[in-house]
Order: sequence, then structure tokens, then C-alpha cells
Amino acid sequence: TRLTVLDRTAQPGIEVDPGARAATAAQLLEAVISQVPPRLPVEVRINVAVPGRDLFGNTAVPRPSKRTTATASAPAHDWGSVSELAVETGPEDSATDAGNAASGPYEPWRPGAFRIPGAAAHPTPLVQSAAMAAVPHPTPSYRPLLPERVLADGLLSDAQLESVVLAGQAHEGHLAATYRIGSGWETVQRCHDDENEDVALTDDGETLSAPVRFRRGWMLGDGTGCGKGRQVAAIILDGWLRGRKRALWLSQSDKLLEDARRDWTALGGREDDVIPLGDFRQGAEIPHPTGILFTTYATLRSPSRQGRPSRLDQIVGWLAGGPDEDDRHAFDGAIVFDEAHAMANAAGGKSARGEVKPSAQGRAGLRLQNALPDARITYVSATGATTVPGLAYAGRFGLWAAGVTPFETRTDFVSAMEAGGVAAMEVVARDLKALGLYQARALAYHGVEVDILVHALSDEQRRIYDSYAGAFKVIHANIEAALEATGIMQGDSTLNKNAK
Repeated sequence: TRLTVLDRTAQPGIEVDPGARAATAAQLLEAVISQVPPRLPVEVRINVAVPGRDLFGNTAVPRPSKRTTATASAPAHDWGSVSELAVETGPEDSATDAGNAASGPYEPWRPGAFRIPGAAAHPTPLVQSAAMAAVPHPTPSYRPLLPERVLADGLLSDAQLESVVLAGQAHEGHLAATYRIGSGWETVQRCHDDENEDVALTDDGETLSAPVRFRRGWMLGDGTGCGKGRQVAAIILDGWLRGRKRALWLSQSDKLLEDARRDWTALGGREDDVIPLGDFRQGAEIPHPTGILFTTYATLRSPSRQGRPSRLDQIVGWLAGGPDEDDRHAFDGAIVFDEAHAMANAAGGKSARGEVKPSAQGRAGLRLQNALPDARITYVSATGATTVPGLAYAGRFGLWAAGVTPFETRTDFVSAMEAGGVAAMEVVARDLKALGLYQARALAYHGVEVDILVHALSDEQRRIYDSYAGAFKVIHANIEAALEATGIMQGDSTLNKNAK
């Protein structure tokens, strides 16, 4: 066993005999004590914990953070010169359009309805589908507030800055309809013109909120290599510099925490601005006045335990500054659903085996959006929905029950889209882009060469494969006999429906 001692002291190094050995731990300790210089004085600080209660009235003492985190007394971060981004509107030069023209299912991406003067070109060529390229984004009036070095140092490309502008523009608006939200944030009831303002109960007796309008959401559907994380960080930074210094970043895995920190610090932020929710016990108050709370969908769906509020309650309470309806409805910060397709089964559906119940994390994602109706929602996914019902989590688009489409309910929308097939979904994607609510690009394959590599199987490899195939043939022929022999299956009835 080797024991290495590192101490920050001005004293000279310790003379060590490389051939010295200790037969026992006691001898090793004695040698260390005799050789190591005295420790430097240590400043001892005693923090007296005062029993208190969290935002939800429960006694809670937060667990110490695993990392050094910013506090209210920390010095303000210097972002350098900050200004609104300059945006030039108008169609691109026709000669440039002609030079970029391409045939086939994909077309090169280029700035469309607006451009960012001085923005660096994306480091790799991007393409978009021909159908999406045929529809321009609307001309925006929004101008993001960003550090000038982001543009001067090329920290964001022209393609990435376009997304920041589009997201800001989308988040400036609200859906046309007004709604009442159930007490558990599960139900949303659309208000009608002839409705009595005093009505605050559902038919089942559930208490409803005051009428609210949902802020419009935006989706980033770029593929791998486009820098989605950097774009998300820039969207949060725009709001941060405008005073909205509490945000939520949801991801599929806690392993992506360092990726989020990398993208945030690349724009000039501090690493400790990104706060992992796992540093705090469930039900504990989060002691940070500002920051980007990072967590996963699995954590978001954690229910209440042993009298402690759920993780969703904990998150909502920190973002809004309290659980009260007025606080929640006033929160207008950023919420990012990274890999949003993780919520695809938010409302359930049908499969070949019958009805499919909604997933716990899909429901939690919907409840989060309902609890904070004015939050700036950004969905991030290169595969937003593999099925039409999978779009149930994206209610902030206003595709249904918003008074601007013919679909009064989500079920009406799903039925119409499934009847139209893939073509109908393509129309939806194009319409979302035309409304400024969707962005989808991918890396081009310029310069990529493909060779076909053929491996001829040897006689021994064929024999091995045939042996495996023969073994599975025996298994399949005798599976029911095996189930009966083990008592799992008796005649035509299966005691365990999943065993077979």
C-alpha cells in the first residue's frame, strides 16, 4: 500500500526512501507521522442548522451539494458587452438560391427569411428535406439578447443563431384559447365565451384554476451534429440576461449533465450554474436563488414518498418560488425537454394488444407544463414522435383545443392524422415550420464515400449458424411442453400471461 500526502505548504519536499517498506499498517502510520511536516492551521466554520420547513410545509434539511455552488452572495458574473442580436430580414439573393439548388429528397440548408450579419457559417454543411425547404419560416421581430462575444468569437453558427431567434419569437406569443387547470395539474378544460367566470369545478367536483393562457412552445428537431445542446444553452442564456435566472433542463440520462455544463460554459456561463437535482433529497428545499436545474425524466416521475412531496412538486416549487397558484402562473422562465420523445406515451393509445396506458414520465411532463402555463417550453428531439399519438406531450403547439384548428380534442387530431397517413404528418411538420414553431436540419453527406464490404462465410461459420438455428427449432417445437412441465401452463390456460 502506498500512501501519498499532498499539502499546500511552502516547506521543502519530504525525503522518501524508495526502498523502505512497512510490514504492518501501524509501522506505515508511524513512518508517516515522523516524516510529514505539521499540518497548516485550518479555519473551522460552524454552521448552526435551524429546523425549518420547505416550500410545501414539510420539515426538510437539504443534503450538502456535491459540488461548490453559487449563492446569493456570490459575485455577479461578467458576461462582457451584451446587446440585442442584429437581424436582417428579406429574401436571400436569387443567385445564391440558384447556386444552392439541389434535386432529390434533401436540399442544402441556408438562411431563409432572415440572416444574422457577421455570423459564422456552420462548421459542417447542413441539409433539410425538400418538403421542409419549400416552406419558409415567418419573418421574426424578436431580437435575442446575447453577449457580443458569442457572435464575434463564432461561439454560435448562423444555423444555431437562427434557432435562438425562432424560439424567442415563438415564446413571445400565447395560444388563442383560455383554459382552467385541475388541482392535480392532470386535467385541462377549455373555457368558452359563454362560461361563467365563477365556475371553478369540474363535473367530478375537482377544483379548477382561474382562466389562464398557455405560452406557445417551440421544437428543435435538428439531427446529430447540429449542436442542439449549444442552441438550448443559448435559448436559456437569452432569458437569463433578461432577468429570468431560473430554468429547468430535462434529459434522458444524468450522464448528460457534463454535456449540459460544457454547452453552458462554452457560451461564457459558470459550471456551477447548472445544478443537478440529485444533489438534494426529495422534498428538501433547493437553496439556490438562481441556476439551471438539471434532472431526468425518471426523476421527474418520482411520486411522493413517506409524506414528502414528489419530485415534480419540488421542481415546480423552486422554479415558481412557491406552490401557490399565483406564483406558478407568474413563472415565465425556460423549460427544456431534451430528448422530448421520452414523453411520447403521455396520453396512452392503442396497440396490437389493446389499450396502452399513459407512461408515468409522459404524464409527469404534461403535469409540469400544466402547472406552469406561462413557462417558455422548448421541445428538443430529432424523432419528435414515431406515431401520431406520440405528439400528445406537445400541447403547446396549439394543434388541438386551441380555437385555431378544426380539432376540438387531441383524439380528433389523432384520428384525422392517422387517416391521412405519413403525408398528413408531413403537412403538420410543414405547417409548424410555417408558423415558426419547428426547426429540423441534419448533417449533409458531402464528401462521404461508401464501399460495400462482402464477407464470404466459411464452412465452419455456416456450421455454427446452422447449429444455433437447429437449437432454436427444438426450443420452439417444445416450448408449450416446457411450460406445462414447469407448471406455468396447464392445458390452454396460462397461469403467467407473460411467460410464454
